[in-house]
Amino acid sequence: MCFYDKISELCSKKGISITALAVELGLSKGTPTNWKKMIKPPRANTVKAIADYFGVSVEYLTSDSEENKKTALDIKTNAVFLDNTKIRALPLFESVSAGFGVTALEEIDGYVPCYIESDYEAENSICLKVWGDSMSPKIESGDIIQVLKQSSVDSGSIAVVLIDGEEGLVKKVVYGKSWIELHSINPAYPVQRFKGIDVTRVSVVGLVKRVIKEL
Repeated sequence: MCFYDKISELCSKKGISITALAVELGLSKGTPTNWKKMIKPPRANTVKAIADYFGVSVEYLTSDSEENKKTALDIKTNAVFLDNTKIRALPLFESVSAGFGVTALEEIDGYVPCYIESDYEAENSICLKVWGDSMSPKIESGDIIQVLKQSSVDSGSIAVVLIDGEEGLVKKVVYGKSWIELHSINPAYPVQRFKGIDVTRVSVVGLVKRVIKEL
């Protein structure tokens, strides 16, 4: 049984379509067709997300051995299903560049389904599409990030920040006694340090909770 057939079987027993599964996991509707036609194999993080969704092992989805041909639905003690009521449609904004800041607010570009257990977190979360390569390879241009809106983060956290209330950036935020540094993951970009009164130019607007990559 191939990868696509295993997912089809799991979807059938759960009572959802494979297209609906793709949408819930933040994938395009055409992604299952690529799996079926073997045009493009799924990424490792996609396989892990599907395994977590159905409560099966990654090995079950990727292996053809007889030992792994039982689904988690046959082994009920191993099955863990997500509560569909916790799938939240978060508004998507195309507003923050990881490399060169852009306007931080704009109209909603769409909605992204995300699994969030906390009602408070869901109400205070948005999704942003990132452009630029300063946070590559962790966050690549075109990736979507799930952001929890908050005004402070721990040192070393990846956050969305505003400079002078206008320029929006995604950076690792590092604090010192009298300074704030904004670090890029891509070593080609220099560290930005703000000292003294210039510290007030930087304001944290959200904590990056998740990176959603398109296939």
